Amino acid sequence: MPETLPKQAILIINAMSRRGADVFDEVRERLLAGGLELIAAHAITEPEQMAPTVIDAVAKAPMVIVGGGDGSLSSTVDHFVGTDTVFAFLPLGTANSFAKSLGLGVDLDAAIAAILGGVPRRIDLGLIDDDYFVNAAALGLSPLIADTVPHKLKRHLGMVGYMLWAIRVAFEFGPFRLRVTKEDGTVDAAWATEVRIFNGSHHGGVELAEAQTLDSGRIVIQAVTGKSLLGLAWSWFATLFKLSARHQTVTEWWGRELRLETRPSQKISIDGEIAAKTPVTVSVARAAVTIAAPTQAA
Repeated sequence: MPETLPKQAILIINAMSRRGADVFDEVRERLLAGGLELIAAHAITEPEQMAPTVIDAVAKAPMVIVGGGDGSLSSTVDHFVGTDTVFAFLPLGTANSFAKSLGLGVDLDAAIAAILGGVPRRIDLGLIDDDYFVNAAALGLSPLIADTVPHKLKRHLGMVGYMLWAIRVAFEFGPFRLRVTKEDGTVDAAWATEVRIFNGSHHGGVELAEAQTLDSGRIVIQAVTGKSLLGLAWSWFATLFKLSARHQTVTEWWGRELRLETRPSQKISIDGEIAAKTPVTVSVARAAVTIAAPTQAA
C-alpha cells in the first residue's frame, strides 16, 4: 500500500443527501485549490445513477471521493473491494456514524483535509450474507424508524427529526426472540428490543461499541435484551450520558462470523437503509478497502 494518497480523483456527491446539493460547488473549488486534480465531478440527483457513476469512476481514477450519508457510502463501497482505488468520502448525511467511527467527525473541513493531506489506511468491512457495509447495521426499533421516517423530516431536522419520529413509532413496536450461533457452534438465546451489528463503533451518531475499531478483524453483535421499551430507553440514555451502568444494559458477541436469527423475522437497516431480513450470517471482510483517513486516526 502506498504511503501517500493519490493527487488525482473523481468527485461524486449524492445531491439528495442532507447537505449534498448545498456544498457541491464549495467542495469542488476547495479540492482544486488544495492541489487535487479532479478528473471529473458529478452531483447525482437521481438515486439510480449513483452506482453506475461510482463503478465507472473506480475504473478510471486512483481515488474516488463519495459525498453523502452513511447509506450512500455503504451502497457504493462494494465497488471498491478487490481494486486499488482509494475510497475517500465526505460525511454529508444526518448521523454520519462512519465518519465518527473513523475519528473524522462530521466537520467538512476535516474531511477535505483528510483527502488533501491524510494517509491511506486499510480497513475492514462488515458483511451481512454477501452485502458489504462500512459501519453498522441494526434490527428492532431503528429499522422501523428508518423505514418510515418522512424524508423531509429527516432532511430538515436531522437527528431531532429522528428522535421525534422514534417516539411516535415506539408504540407500534414489540420485542422479539433472538438466537446467536457462535463460531464454536454454541447458541445463545434471549428476548431483545434492539440488536446492532458493528464493523465500526457508532450507530445513529452515538458511540455504542466503544471497544470496536475499523481494523479489529472481528464483527460485533450487540443486543439490548429483555422485553421492555423502557429498558431500551434506559440503555440509550445511559450510553448517551456515558453512565457506568451502560455496559450492563447490553450483551455482546464478538467473532469473525456469527449467525443471527429472530422470531418473528426482523428487517435489518444497513448503514441506515433497509437492505436485509433475518435470518442472516454476519462476518468481517478483513482489510477489504483502502480509505483516505485523517493522520491522527491512522
